[in-house]
Amino acid sequence: MTVPGCSERGKHLTYRVPFIDPREHYRRIKSEIDFAITDTLAKGDLVLRQQLRDFEKHLADFVGVQYVVGVNSGYHALYFSLLAAGVGPGDEVITVGHTFVATVSAIVHSGAKPVLIDVGDDYNLAPDKLDAAVTLHTKAVIPVHLNGRVCDMDGIMAVAKKHGLAVVEDAAQALGATFRGKKAGSFGLAGCFSFYPFKSLGGLGDGGAVATDDPEIARFATLMRFNGEDRQTGEFRYHGCTALLDNVQAAVLDAKLCHLSNWIEHRRHTASRYREGLEGIEGLRLPHFAGDEYFDSYQNYVIRTPHRDQLRQHLKDQGVETLIHWPKPMWDHKDLALENPGLPETESICKEVVSLPMSAETTAEHVEITVGCIRDFFSSRSVSLRTCAAV
Repeated sequence: MTVPGCSERGKHLTYRVPFIDPREHYRRIKSEIDFAITDTLAKGDLVLRQQLRDFEKHLADFVGVQYVVGVNSGYHALYFSLLAAGVGPGDEVITVGHTFVATVSAIVHSGAKPVLIDVGDDYNLAPDKLDAAVTLHTKAVIPVHLNGRVCDMDGIMAVAKKHGLAVVEDAAQALGATFRGKKAGSFGLAGCFSFYPFKSLGGLGDGGAVATDDPEIARFATLMRFNGEDRQTGEFRYHGCTALLDNVQAAVLDAKLCHLSNWIEHRRHTASRYREGLEGIEGLRLPHFAGDEYFDSYQNYVIRTPHRDQLRQHLKDQGVETLIHWPKPMWDHKDLALENPGLPETESICKEVVSLPMSAETTAEHVEITVGCIRDFFSSRSVSLRTCAAV
């Protein structure tokens, strides 16, 4: 796919291919979102009312679990799940080094020690690396289903069973993705989701949820999210948090949930278009990994190249917006006081990956423009290298 005049565009910041387009997203389902908000406000349903209960039930059905507890962030979902699993001072929790810092912050705030390990080719936790990292102090593991791909949960659950570890899934980027037909967030003791606005299912601000089949985990999260109070009796059971998913957010998310399966199919189709246009470029790795047992939801479409920074600048010049989630490992943020675990793959990934435009509103034209500009970049590099070789 070529784009005439691609290299002639640019030198401006008005993106003709946005990374996401929240205005278009709202426009397409405006009537449903507006109704969800106005109906909730008109009824005066602001805190712990039917809209939240409905969303929790519908999301539980979607994920395939018995219980969902709405909270105000993915971080709080992880934090409450770790506490519910009995994680505390003196314990170790294993997770990957290539993840958002909130995953590790939840471990730190529980009082435990985060043990960071490297990831596999698909950017996810590998069972063999997990097994090698377990010590007598290991209490739990947080597999992070990154970019819309579920980890090898058969292997991870086998290692967890072998060592008696609690499994808390960070499924913030994988709602709707499956492994062997089972959805992210339904494998372990708890699955944790984020509804940050730019997720596949995003709210109007922060939001999150704990998914579980364990009634005690659900009850603990339910109490902790509302300052530890048992709303039925008025008794305070814990020193909890103010971390409730509010009713307006729940109503909007419930309206959007009806569209999620279609949005995921659109993302998968968009990913196929990227693959068709970008395959065969030397020095470029695409996020299409082996395994028919995986159903990827493509929260992000992440490509990898040693020429990442130059490519990203080229795309910016051509009006294509991209994103680098974590340009340096989290332990390089010195104020976090994290030990450098020496993870070469994680360090390489931070230098080489870039996410291309991907959303329910990404069009075929957006993909065509992006692909054309990427091919233009690598073609120019090839010509330059051949010229240098000739000289």
